[in-house]
Amino acid sequence: MTKVIKSILSALGKPIYLLLSCLIFLPLVVISKIGSIKLKKRRKTKAKKIKKPHKTKPKKIRFPKLRFAKIKLSIFITLMAILFTGFAFYFFIVKDMPSPRQLASRNPEVSTKIYDRNGNLLYKIYKDKNRTIIPLTQIPDSVKLATLAAEDAEFYSHPGFSVKGIFRAIIQDLRSGSIQGGSTITQQLVKNTLLSSEKTLTRKIRELILSIQIETIYTKDEIFGMYLNEVSYGGTAYGIEEASESYFGKSVENLNLAEAALLAGLPQSPTTFSPFGSNPELAFERQREVLNLMVINKYITEEQALSAAEEKLHFVSRKTGIKAPHFVMYIRQILVDKYGEEIVEKGGLEVTTSLDLSIQEASEQIVKSEVDKLGGLNVGNGAALVISPETGEILAMVGSKNYFAVEEDGNVNVLTSIRQPGSSIKVVNYAYALSNGLTPASIIDDSPITFYTPGTTPYSPVNYDGQYRGRVTLRTALAESRNIPAVKVLASYGVTKMIDQGQKMGITTWNNINDYGLSLTLGGGGVTAMDLSKVYATIANSGKKPELISILEVKDYKGRVLEKSTPEAEEVLDPRIAFLLTDILKDNFARAPEFGFNSYLVVKNHPEVAVKTGTSNDLRDNWTVGYNQNYLVLTWVGNNDNSPMSRVASGVTGASPIWNKIMTTILNGEPSVDWDALDGVSKINICTTTGTLPCNGCTTRQEWFLDEGVPTRHCVPETEPDSQKKDKKDNNNILDSGASTRFTR
Repeated sequence: MTKVIKSILSALGKPIYLLLSCLIFLPLVVISKIGSIKLKKRRKTKAKKIKKPHKTKPKKIRFPKLRFAKIKLSIFITLMAILFTGFAFYFFIVKDMPSPRQLASRNPEVSTKIYDRNGNLLYKIYKDKNRTIIPLTQIPDSVKLATLAAEDAEFYSHPGFSVKGIFRAIIQDLRSGSIQGGSTITQQLVKNTLLSSEKTLTRKIRELILSIQIETIYTKDEIFGMYLNEVSYGGTAYGIEEASESYFGKSVENLNLAEAALLAGLPQSPTTFSPFGSNPELAFERQREVLNLMVINKYITEEQALSAAEEKLHFVSRKTGIKAPHFVMYIRQILVDKYGEEIVEKGGLEVTTSLDLSIQEASEQIVKSEVDKLGGLNVGNGAALVISPETGEILAMVGSKNYFAVEEDGNVNVLTSIRQPGSSIKVVNYAYALSNGLTPASIIDDSPITFYTPGTTPYSPVNYDGQYRGRVTLRTALAESRNIPAVKVLASYGVTKMIDQGQKMGITTWNNINDYGLSLTLGGGGVTAMDLSKVYATIANSGKKPELISILEVKDYKGRVLEKSTPEAEEVLDPRIAFLLTDILKDNFARAPEFGFNSYLVVKNHPEVAVKTGTSNDLRDNWTVGYNQNYLVLTWVGNNDNSPMSRVASGVTGASPIWNKIMTTILNGEPSVDWDALDGVSKINICTTTGTLPCNGCTTRQEWFLDEGVPTRHCVPETEPDSQKKDKKDNNNILDSGASTRFTR
């Protein structure tokens, strides 16, 4: 029965706990007092009636007995309720409740450790609780006032809990459907030092009782001082003094208002609001929020707040004790989102990740050294991602050339940012086309064209090199990354179909069809590198889209397994289409006219590697993505401020040298394993000119076809009349176009 009651109360949530406390405990006290008052009145009435025995004797005998029975029942119920309440209160609340005097003799929390797949330690979250106790008198008023504004403006006037804060939290909970806190500084001190972080009625009532007790034992200044020396500010920084040293390299006594406001905003969620996190702009949004609260509480003027918000802050480097920093911060945010800030900071999680530290460190070194060579091309940053296309496991994540270059936004993870993919996205377009009637041998006319869509400016795509090749095969168009053929293919079936295909293959950012036109196949729709890697992993994994995995296992510090990953992959593309795309992307002969035979797209001794480049039209993003059956490597170069680069040449400069060196390093010493042909595809001789079955005397080559798409027509003999040649040409080359075509989406 006890477990049932506790489970029901636990399911109700924090706001209901507080309401139940008010509805159960306080009314019982009132009822008991009312019951005692009624009892006294009834005794007086009974005494008066006994003094008059001669009047209506039968009625006087029966009526008092009835009322007395009711009084006894009322007393019994009241006493039982009080007894039950007292028993429950003692059993669930008071028993084993810590003493508020234990603040100075607590057991230390256990740090969370993040490892790579081979057991190498990457990072300890709160590895050492570096804490320097500093008297409240040495802490500047700006720090104290900023903390009060951010956490508990009524601290010096409430008895340990805030009725206003409780009701405000209840209202927020009812509106948002989530559990929000209404805790005072005293309650936070109790929760962080004496109690666990579980969200139950028992803990909440204990927190309230201990807060009131602490308020009777310690002065407000003592409580505030303990809080400022206890609270976590992120990383290994516990207490305001260590936070000041950790973020700004100075003692708390030397903090100014802008710095104080930023630190005061951290305890609410140190990971989310960290200026060293993956979203540093959130730290400054929180800083402005704290400054505004200080204005509202009349701690500072609006002019002071504005001046502090505009002040440029200078942070110290945080290199010590962290490996694969972008990946670690990525993992940390996942853990916080799943387990909560407190569990990550104090729960002693043992996290085994998918990262391979040797690949990570090699990739970091290559990205930095190669980007440094590109200064003359106005390239300021680079990134790289290595995954297993079969399992989706992330093996390396380099989010920028230097995570610790905070002044240059080096801590921003480019791989999770939305960027323009350029021609690297063409594989989505051709995946749909090959699934719906086209073949690698289909002829497309690479010649000038203009598309007219009502209400928009006419669209005339151009090739990257400014040249036109005339009639080319789909294989050539994709391998050489010709823009005009790609747009013509998309125009033949419509933008909506490419969006649907992209979403199936892993794109999550194409949400509104009205935002895109035919330029979508040239990179007109922003994507993240994470999503782009899933698109290529789908092709490499024979049409099965893997979910990216970064955490292999999570245990608590006692060794109990909390979660363990299992690779998941959904087939979203015909495996035969994936095979055709891979065969084109690994065809160095087909791409040589554009990139040369010895470009950075060729990995020595590994002809099985398939690869595609991409450059946005405005030269803000340059990509290379390539893979074999075991590894997929994605690289990017550009600028964090989105400024354009000079004319980088895919295959020669930009992302491709980084890609080549990372892939070469990974595959060093590994055998070359070619892709096996699948059932349902056949390689046959075709005419090099028409892409159909050859006639006598024409030049031929071999090409892959789906079995149901093998051509049935022969090429046109030179002896046939011109009219017949034209008719067969029109039938065989459905995407041939003239100088101008109207297209309405």
